[in-house]
Amino acid sequence: MAKIAFLGLGVMGYPMAGHLQKAGHEVTVYNRTTAKAEGWVAEYGGTFAKTPREAVQGAAFVMSCVGNDDDLRSVCLGDDGAFAGMAADSVFVDHTTVSAKVTQALYEAAQQIGVSFVDAPVSGGQAGAENGVLSVMCGGDSDAYAKAEPVMQAYARICRRIGESGAGQMTKMCNQIAIAGVVQGLSEALHFAEKSGLDGKSVVEVISQGAAGSWQMANRYETMLADEFEHGFAVDWMRKDLGICLDAADENGASLPVTALVDQYYKDVQKMGGGRWDTSSLIKRLRKLG
Repeated sequence: MAKIAFLGLGVMGYPMAGHLQKAGHEVTVYNRTTAKAEGWVAEYGGTFAKTPREAVQGAAFVMSCVGNDDDLRSVCLGDDGAFAGMAADSVFVDHTTVSAKVTQALYEAAQQIGVSFVDAPVSGGQAGAENGVLSVMCGGDSDAYAKAEPVMQAYARICRRIGESGAGQMTKMCNQIAIAGVVQGLSEALHFAEKSGLDGKSVVEVISQGAAGSWQMANRYETMLADEFEHGFAVDWMRKDLGICLDAADENGASLPVTALVDQYYKDVQKMGGGRWDTSSLIKRLRKLG
């Protein structure tokens, strides 16, 4: 069992840190809102700290799951940042979905102080985090990954090193690109069924058993049919992620026409006031148009 710091107690980080504590690790948490950290300690035990630097004192592993590039820089850098307090040979594991650029910059900054940095974004949503069955896609040095992988198993269904620093983030971009097209296709299929006077549930029960089946169909069709969109990853966060994908595509020359189109559809959803709706709310845009 290890001494671990966990930075960021959002909808993903809160249960992920809980799995580590329940697995027997000695966990200290940090969150910008201290009340959230106090609530976590009341639920799981462990301790909380008022700054990232304080949280990482003596930790062999530091996990982070924050909001975006700026949030990650904030918890890593500066006088109160994690890097200022981490011991040499410790490992920083970042579960945030961020740009490959910030990942590379922090990897290099960590190397300068003798700390390992693994980019390890996750997929599986809030339910995956709560149930400890996330997919964890990793980039970084192989020895650092080998140290961290047994710890990440506390909340992983699958955990795999894809390549060098940044490879985890690039893989997460592939994940978001694939999801964007699938959710739009599912939205159009359900909208078409409604317009055709078909029973959506019956349609899905049949087509989900064939080539059209997907995780999105199995887990989101009922709430989509019910016009309920409070059940998963928010549109605002998806647009952040798709923006990262499109920026990376500009750099590597990849063609992402469907991703770019769906990103604009999500922009329409935001204009409808749906920034905090989950990503399946693309169907609500179609209903408004149709």
